[in-house]
Amino acid sequence: MDNQFNKDASQGGSYREGTGTATQMKQETQNTASQVKDKVTDFGKKTAEMIDTQREPAAGALEKTASALHEKGDRVAAATSGAAHKIADKIQATADYIREHDVKAMMNDVEGLVRRHPGQARAAAVAAGFLFGRVFRRSA
Repeated sequence: MDNQFNKDASQGGSYREGTGTATQMKQETQNTASQVKDKVTDFGKKTAEMIDTQREPAAGALEKTASALHEKGDRVAAATSGAAHKIADKIQATADYIREHDVKAMMNDVEGLVRRHPGQARAAAVAAGFLFGRVFRRSA
């Protein structure tokens, strides 16, 4: 074995093998990184498509809620009827927004809101995180 090592070392064999191995490892790493990038991109596209397919049903549900609030608001006393109609109008506007904007446009709008109101955005993120944490803790 010593003779083989000495023979490889004198001929530069082990150096070339090491260089080849490093090149091969670099290529494998690049291939793996490329595959991961492709999978992440594909996952993002599929998620966006899935969200887009749910926009219309969500908008429809919000419209139903708005209609129900308008109907019940008409039956309730005049003082609370105004509040019910305002809420129904906001829900209807949300339904229209969801129907008219795709995921990319919604994300751009959220980004704009966060840039204009960073403090409130952080507070909302903390509150949402707290609520999600409570929900998942209870379900576990």
